[in-house]
Amino acid sequence: MSNEQVQTKFSNPAPLGLAGFALTTWLLSMINAGWFSGDAMNMVLAVALAYGGTAQMIAGVMELPRGNTFGSTAFISYGAFWWSFALFVLFLHDKVPAAFVGWYLFMWGVFTFYMWIATWRAARALQLVFLALWITFVLLAAGEWSGYAALHVAGGYGGLITALLAFYLSAAEVINETHQRTVLPVGAPPAG
Repeated sequence: MSNEQVQTKFSNPAPLGLAGFALTTWLLSMINAGWFSGDAMNMVLAVALAYGGTAQMIAGVMELPRGNTFGSTAFISYGAFWWSFALFVLFLHDKVPAAFVGWYLFMWGVFTFYMWIATWRAARALQLVFLALWITFVLLAAGEWSGYAALHVAGGYGGLITALLAFYLSAAEVINETHQRTVLPVGAPPAG
């Protein structure tokens, strides 16, 4: 019997998590930006549960054996965000004051802010995703607190930018790995 070790290569779950996040964020942000009315929310909720929530949770769990604390924390947390968002809209939206919704969004902004700091040693594209998301949460929270529709719309546009950046990074990771070369650059992490 041989003592050969079996090499296991885990696939990269980040493109899946990023795509689930990007698509769901894009759909909700179109409503927040005023492109569609609240009548479109049912599709957002379906996607939030199936792709934004579940696919990100799967991606986060897949990051665990890879030893990626950042990836598992980000994907599981934002997957839980989408589940909580869907549950809130489906069952509780008329039972929670706007100011408290503002705190919900703001605290997600706090989480996103320190996750953004963690990206400072990662690819520039990932840094931009978290920076744009942090700004989006702050704008949406400020919109809830103040009642100014313009802040809500600005948050919607911030979400659209965030979604585009996340889609780009997802595409880059899949395409670059498939082609075994850099087709879509993501910006090298800082040296050191």
